[in-house]
Amino acid sequence: MKPLLRWVGLVLLAALALQIYFVGRIALMAGVDPQSTAFQRSEAWRIVNEKGKLPWRQQWVSYTALPDTLKRAVIASEDSDFANHDGVDWESLEKAWQKNAKAQERVDKQLADAQARAAASAQTKSKAPVKSTSPLPRAPKIVGGSTITQQLAKNLFLSGERNLLRKGQEFVLTFALEMLLGKERILEIYLNSVEWGEGVFGAEAAAQHYFRKPASKLSAYEAARLAVMLPRPKYFEKLPNSGFVASRASTIVARMGDVELP
Repeated sequence: MKPLLRWVGLVLLAALALQIYFVGRIALMAGVDPQSTAFQRSEAWRIVNEKGKLPWRQQWVSYTALPDTLKRAVIASEDSDFANHDGVDWESLEKAWQKNAKAQERVDKQLADAQARAAASAQTKSKAPVKSTSPLPRAPKIVGGSTITQQLAKNLFLSGERNLLRKGQEFVLTFALEMLLGKERILEIYLNSVEWGEGVFGAEAAAQHYFRKPASKLSAYEAARLAVMLPRPKYFEKLPNSGFVASRASTIVARMGDVELP
């Protein structure tokens, strides 16, 4: 029993040490810009392994130098209540869970129906039973419901895994970011480190990559186009004339006037 308790104690001590490390890193970010994020390092490793070289674009821009058009566009697109919540938008999170549960139910029903049809076909007396041509149901699309602060917590420190332990750690980091940094600094770090394409990180690199101009010169519509890309930047990078991006950007522009900046 004692060895088991000793191991449990060591695990708890290691978990506490990890949280202290994370909090220390976050506290340091109040005055020191992070050199890279866990997601960026992971992407750098992937790109080098696939291409043998590392095309990388990133240039830090201070919060005051970042245009309000881009701040408003990103908040309108990603997290409309950013200035007011405590790091987690519980209402949006609940809606996301409900959508995911319903999507999973539909997939499970489709799979059960397909299995029932296959079983019925196998039990027929025909020597050449008709095989079902219905495609297997696809895995449901996961709706996140994450705030800007949660996205930053994940990008800074965590892997891309999806499990309850990682989600719990994300919540801890999210509240630490809100407590130690504040909204302006969170948004500044997010806009300077978020991915906007293959090896393209941060607003300045994105503005130069897509519009050949500094971020400070982005129009409202250009800022909105960048904001729309955020959930799937590498995908939309290959579709510069996407009708969805253009339509969604127009919607974001219409919403930007109602956005509250931190």
